[in-house]
Amino acid sequence: MVAVRNKQVIFKDYVNGYPKESDMVVTSDATISLELPKNDDRLILLKNLYLSCDPYMRGRMSKPFEGTYIDSFVPGLPISGYGVAKVLDSTHPDFKKGDLISGSTNWEEYSLITNPESLIKIQHTDIPLSYHTGILGMAGLTAYVGFYDICSPKKGDIVFVSAASGAVGQLVGQFAKLYGCYVVGSAGSKEKVELLKKKFGFDEAFNYKEEQDLGATLKRYFPNGIDIYFENVGGKMLDEVLPNMRLQGRIAVCGMISQYNLDRTEGIYNLIFLLMKRIRMQGFLVIDHYHLYPKFLEMILPLIQERKITYVEDIVKGLENAPAALVGLFTGKNVGKQVVLIAHE
Repeated sequence: MVAVRNKQVIFKDYVNGYPKESDMVVTSDATISLELPKNDDRLILLKNLYLSCDPYMRGRMSKPFEGTYIDSFVPGLPISGYGVAKVLDSTHPDFKKGDLISGSTNWEEYSLITNPESLIKIQHTDIPLSYHTGILGMAGLTAYVGFYDICSPKKGDIVFVSAASGAVGQLVGQFAKLYGCYVVGSAGSKEKVELLKKKFGFDEAFNYKEEQDLGATLKRYFPNGIDIYFENVGGKMLDEVLPNMRLQGRIAVCGMISQYNLDRTEGIYNLIFLLMKRIRMQGFLVIDHYHLYPKFLEMILPLIQERKITYVEDIVKGLENAPAALVGLFTGKNVGKQVVLIAHE
């Protein structure tokens, strides 16, 4: 059997506060065989090509706790997440050498997969492979489910998207515009605000870091209130949005990135407006909605092919740069979907 060194990103130990690059170790100590034993018909050997950096991975860096929806990383083992890979060898009847797949994999050059249920065979190779980590992956489906299913939009709705230049937010804003809504986004830099208005077609956008009074800011941008709020941030932003919602408003709770690194999350004081304005606020996880993926593809593929939707990626090269890319999510360093390129096909 041919064995090669396998570069990996190893998780060191559980994290308190903001994650650091030093919470992960890049090593080439491990070896892996490039030939599979033939006595097991469920093995797949992958060469990883692209890795996805996602905010939910911060929760996996914490100690396991009751009620969590996903397993924590295991200290001493490689980090895992969503990625795009090429099949090098397979004993599984549904996958063959040369197939391109997306799904759960490890942060390493080569991965041996024993539970291929999460893997999706990539059919549309005319679209950049990296897109399958984002617009054609979890981010795209999340935006689709959150906006169309959870928010129940109507033409002319007034929509606010926080963290709007991120992998999900940029798509939600564009879906809303295509649906005939008025859309405002918030982001954390002048560059990102310009991106929202000039590239993604948002009607307005603002840099929340420059606003001293978020409540006054929201009243300025939404003098008639908000019908739909796509929540990616939480904390003070959510608290100030609630009194600015319109009657029968809808809030899709996709994420709360401002709270992930706090020892104690910030309180929300304006919940009474859920009652007073008959607001529907619903949290959701994309893992509960994978049955909608074929329907999502039917919608998104023509939009990409006809260039009716814009998608921005922030791609860093090399597995050794993956820890910095992941940590950068929580300080807003990325512009668009954060992806790590490990190898070309």
